[in-house]
Amino acid sequence: MKKSLIIIGILASLASCASVTTENKAIQPMTIDDLAIQVSKVENREFSFTNKRSAYWYGRTHQDHFGEYFAGWNISTRRVLSDYSLLIDGQPLLRAEAENTTVAPDGIIRQWPQAREQMSMIDNDDLILIAVEAPQAKSISISFDKKLIGKVKGKKESLCLFPEQTPELMIKAVPINPADIQTDDTTLTTLAQAGGFLLAYGTESHCDSLISMYRVQGDGLLEARRQRMNTLLSENVPINSNLPELDKAIAWLTLTTDQLITCQQGKGIYAGLPWFNTYWGRDIFISLPGATLVTGQFGEAEEILRDFGRLQDRREDSPTMGRVPNLATPDGVWYNTTDGTPRYVMETEELLRYTGDKQFLEDVYPTIVMSIEQSIARSTDEKGYLLHADADTWMDVKHEVPASPRGDRANDIQWLWFRQLMAGAGLARLMNDNANAEKWEQKARQLANNFERDYCDKADTLIYDHLNSDGTPDKQYRPNQLFCFELISDEEFKKTVTLKAWQNLAYPWGVASLEQHDDQFHPYHHWDEKYHFDDAYHNGTVWLWLNGIFMQRMIEFEEVETAWQLFCNMNRQALKEGAIGSLSECADAHPHPGNQWADRSGTFLQAWSNAEQLRVWYQCFLGIQPDLLNGVVTVKPMLPKEISRLNQRVKLGKGYLVFNYSDGKFDIRLDGIDAKLQLILPKEGASTSTVIPFCNPDNTII
Repeated sequence: MKKSLIIIGILASLASCASVTTENKAIQPMTIDDLAIQVSKVENREFSFTNKRSAYWYGRTHQDHFGEYFAGWNISTRRVLSDYSLLIDGQPLLRAEAENTTVAPDGIIRQWPQAREQMSMIDNDDLILIAVEAPQAKSISISFDKKLIGKVKGKKESLCLFPEQTPELMIKAVPINPADIQTDDTTLTTLAQAGGFLLAYGTESHCDSLISMYRVQGDGLLEARRQRMNTLLSENVPINSNLPELDKAIAWLTLTTDQLITCQQGKGIYAGLPWFNTYWGRDIFISLPGATLVTGQFGEAEEILRDFGRLQDRREDSPTMGRVPNLATPDGVWYNTTDGTPRYVMETEELLRYTGDKQFLEDVYPTIVMSIEQSIARSTDEKGYLLHADADTWMDVKHEVPASPRGDRANDIQWLWFRQLMAGAGLARLMNDNANAEKWEQKARQLANNFERDYCDKADTLIYDHLNSDGTPDKQYRPNQLFCFELISDEEFKKTVTLKAWQNLAYPWGVASLEQHDDQFHPYHHWDEKYHFDDAYHNGTVWLWLNGIFMQRMIEFEEVETAWQLFCNMNRQALKEGAIGSLSECADAHPHPGNQWADRSGTFLQAWSNAEQLRVWYQCFLGIQPDLLNGVVTVKPMLPKEISRLNQRVKLGKGYLVFNYSDGKFDIRLDGIDAKLQLILPKEGASTSTVIPFCNPDNTII
């Protein structure tokens, strides 16, 4: 690895390095209007909005009566309305015939010659606005799909729809402005001057309250939603570079990730849309750095950690005592995973490194102590490894039996357990709990001392995916090995593992869960005539969240241009493919015959896919690593050659890190942060110009 120039302290960095001289430039942040994307009929893209509480809308830009199972309005995991259509003077407005369809983070606008529709949700309330402008029309109508509706009741001033899944509640449809109406089955017609329609959900009295509130405060409610989004872009993550698509992708990914931060059961992060509109422990804590920390939403992170900690299993007779949930839904809580709980402790420590706020630790420290102590007492072996069931890792799918069994000592679980112990020990010292700190550090050292010997096959350049219950190693070639580097001292071995993994698992569309020449490999997530899709889920299917650790490792070994290729491919998906502003959960490993690119699969918007893309930008390409607990902010920028100019401000603690770069010169400084700046700049030419090839589906070099 090439040597780097290290400069400590703000004044030292400015005085000692000629490249840190760029004049600070004002950043002109994007607004949600700047992010609006026009979509063609041919593209017919998916989109989603949430109300930041427990509801989301899922649709397609140019498709009437979109038939996907979760299409439409979903509230607290219940499907309440599949779709609607609009009519002008009795004639339908077909979405496929719209002259212009534009999607922005706060809503969708469709324009026809005779009318304009704007659909938006309202923050924190179960209320949808469907504004309709039709200057030449006499009447406007809204007609609702019957698919999810049981009973319908027309009233003098409204149309009430009772969803089959929540028959005790209703959707109440009314004109935006009070006006005479007519109802016919599931259609409501009113005067064009009424301005469109409001859809409220709940009990009748609650619906009436929401409708009255909007009719008085409607403009303010819409503006508050817009202002929330614009504030996130302007105060927390303003970015301006010579690459407009980079700026736009970072902004879009920030906002679509933020729409998943909800209040369904306390504060949490939906794992993904459309069907993972619930809280999954591992997904939340994998997503937390990219969703909240790098974007400066520290209060949101604190709430999530507090609220999820309250769901910890504290039952003394429970075999999972000490775990935080794997899954929390309005219908129940389950603890069937090993990895969520270590990540809870890790992210508590990482949050404190971003804020320096030791006061918060007092709220969650009992949860941390119980999580570690119960694992020591119940689930460790004589070598200090954490034991677990076959499907208790992130590769958790079961189709009759676990489809990718990794029991009982997966490599990434040992890394997570090590990190839980070390993070816990550091937090214990902050709480003056030195006895636990020393005990947990000793446990971590024991694990690390054994890991390199038991898991590393240096002849085959492989870190074993797991140890079986009889102690034998499993040699399937999987991506999990790249997580484990903190447990290995041999730097050259780690580098060769990284490069080999890239060439065997990293495709242009993401990182595969299994190497393609394995007998268990499945090239397509869905190939129903050959196998059940769950058998492919972790046995070949590409997972976009794994891109994060692969790009991180490549950047650490100064293969910046290679990592940049994958990063740009993901930005391209967010802006030009699939759901607008979103990264999918998965993709096929191989393109279908005749195609150059693999199909997306799984959820159309996955929290950890988005969040890992954002994390890598801030923590790896910008190289920002705060440690405000110890009063130091380290910045090691590793920018690709394509970036010639970059201005960005990043929220840390109660201030900001200001990052300016132009033509090879850096101006990086702290504003309002009581800490030292440690700046590590690569020497000229440190970024490699050689791009390492992706894995090719037929294993030839491309």
